[in-house]
Amino acid sequence: MANKFVVAPSPHIHSEQSTQSLMRDVLIALIPALAVSTMVYGLDVLKVTAIAVVSCLIIEYLIQRFLLGGKTTIGNLSAVVTGVLLAFNLPSNIPWWIVVVGSLVAIGVGKMTFGGLGRNPFNPALVGRVFLLIAYPVQMTSFPQPVMNGYVDALSGATPLAAVKVASAGGDITLANIDLLNMFSGAIPGSMGEIAALALLVGGVYLLWRKVITWHIPVSILLTMALFAFVVAACQGGDSALMYELPAFHLLAGGAMLGAIFMATDYVTSPMTAKGMLIYGVGIGLITMIIRLWGAYPEGMSFAILLMNSVTPLIDKYVRPKRFGLMSKK
Repeated sequence: MANKFVVAPSPHIHSEQSTQSLMRDVLIALIPALAVSTMVYGLDVLKVTAIAVVSCLIIEYLIQRFLLGGKTTIGNLSAVVTGVLLAFNLPSNIPWWIVVVGSLVAIGVGKMTFGGLGRNPFNPALVGRVFLLIAYPVQMTSFPQPVMNGYVDALSGATPLAAVKVASAGGDITLANIDLLNMFSGAIPGSMGEIAALALLVGGVYLLWRKVITWHIPVSILLTMALFAFVVAACQGGDSALMYELPAFHLLAGGAMLGAIFMATDYVTSPMTAKGMLIYGVGIGLITMIIRLWGAYPEGMSFAILLMNSVTPLIDKYVRPKRFGLMSKK
């Protein structure tokens, strides 16, 4: 009787790392940003994060237990990571029920509809975030004003991206009254996980050290954004100060760091090869800057990542490593 061979699609990679250990490392890397956000906005940050995490866990369990009928996988921590990343894309003062709705869309539509972890074509947390942005634009864009003396101002404050978007409506980009140091440290209005570039960079270094991610996607995204902003600033009249300030502003503002380090590097929705990752990252950087400068929304990172998620299969198809044992055509 002939032997039967089981054939499975590539990549065939064996490693000591498990899904649970990878997700644990991501959660550890997110702790600095969570700590800074809590100091800036108070305990509301922990409340929103807890609601998002618990909602994602419950929704994934219920879908697997009663709809799919398969083995539950909430123990691999992927739902916890989705919940934390979803919370990081929300204002700290958002109503709790909107967080639950976002969790339902992230897990129920963005993840489990396609079969669960490893099969989803789009980043689940971003699916939830973009849905909420479209469905509840007022709540999603009303950010509390941080005050560094122990409490949070109840009045809403414009994010740096929104302020520059309004100021540049006449055609000239201006960074007046924008403090880059505050953007670096986190003392600005914005989504919970987007405000502290330094804390996100610390988390990114940890992920690189643990070899959870590689440099290709984050560097290609951020470098593309910086070069794009530099060229735009140069075309604004050659103001040397703006040529250096605008790239720094766009790297520190909004979801640039969070998206480049934690969202775009998702294993399932990003390319497998180094060359593919660079193409993917450049595409995200370009789309983000086009939306930020000329689109209707002040922020474009979430839309850019989702758009490039949809292109990932094509990138993997046409950017393949050389096969072993095959002679090249002469």
